Amino acid sequence: MTEQDMVDAARLTESAGAVFAVLAEAGSATRPQLAAGAGLSKPTVSTAVAELEAAGLAARSGTAHGTTGRSAAVYRLGPAAGCVLAVDLGSTHTEVRGCALDSTVLATEKSYGDARSADAVRTVVDRIGAASPVRAVVVAVPDVANGGGQAPRPATPRIARAVDALALPSGIPVHIENNVNCAALAELHGGAALGRHTFGYLQVGFGIGLGIVVDGHVLRGANGAAGEIARLPYPWAEGREAAREALEEYAGARALIARVSGAWPPEDGPAPRDAEQLFALASAGNGTARAFVAAHAREVGRLAAAVTAVLDPGLLVLGGGIGANPQLLPGVRAELKRLSWPTEVVSSTLGDSGTVVGASRLAVARGIQTVTGAARVKD
Repeated sequence: MTEQDMVDAARLTESAGAVFAVLAEAGSATRPQLAAGAGLSKPTVSTAVAELEAAGLAARSGTAHGTTGRSAAVYRLGPAAGCVLAVDLGSTHTEVRGCALDSTVLATEKSYGDARSADAVRTVVDRIGAASPVRAVVVAVPDVANGGGQAPRPATPRIARAVDALALPSGIPVHIENNVNCAALAELHGGAALGRHTFGYLQVGFGIGLGIVVDGHVLRGANGAAGEIARLPYPWAEGREAAREALEEYAGARALIARVSGAWPPEDGPAPRDAEQLFALASAGNGTARAFVAAHAREVGRLAAAVTAVLDPGLLVLGGGIGANPQLLPGVRAELKRLSWPTEVVSSTLGDSGTVVGASRLAVARGIQTVTGAARVKD
């Protein structure tokens, strides 16, 4: 029997599903709090809580005492509520996170190299334990995620093979999402864009990408490819032919370090091996490194100006291994101001964890949907 079979065999009533969703979001709550959150009467909530307790989806965890001397039972998710997996299948590493349906992080593991990705999944599943059923899996990929009305799959065969190689638990609903979209969701709900409903998340790292949030929802586009700014024509100049994804080849970390290595003066010692080392040298006052950082900041500022010209997002959050570095921020702001209209630019506050945080949020929403049978998952 698959996980979905078990859920279908114990389908909740609508009121129990609504109460479960409120309890999962709150972490713990009394019956009056559940009634207020679900918009249900106290007798209906009492019946729903009894249904959830019988199914092992809710359990009493203590007693709350009010100022009037009255006490109320406090409930939390039960042992049968289960958990979810979020996987950041990145270009340089894989990070796996297991979460309870109240978003509590149960286990996390990071690996480097495609051959170790399945090991990271197995490690997290083992730490969670067999007693906690996995309700859903979200895999964030550096690729377009387009399902054509079916379960989304990566557009690139290489990434699709990498997802298959994760050896995810069988019989569990798996959802594929673009990694930059996941990071944008994380910034929306708990990062630099908290309280902002429309913004752009501009990732500059190994590759480049854009997460577009409009009215609190990620814009995915007709083909699931909204924000694929690597496809912007580049170079765009007389006598030069634009190449496919040439902009990413120019603005990504690999090309930046190649330029640095080719022009690094011998008197400055060994050239930096990666972007992290370049920024460290710049921070320490190395003039050559600072010049390269400033030049790259202008390039990112021009990319930001292109994004602003199309979207007018009001806010741009810079993320990724290069983009999130605060040394880039002044130059990006200055170039964007020179080329476009006023737009706030800030650095990501979540760093490398943004993608897996966003994927975890989506996974929790889908896990709750699996339990309750809800029709739609919110961003």
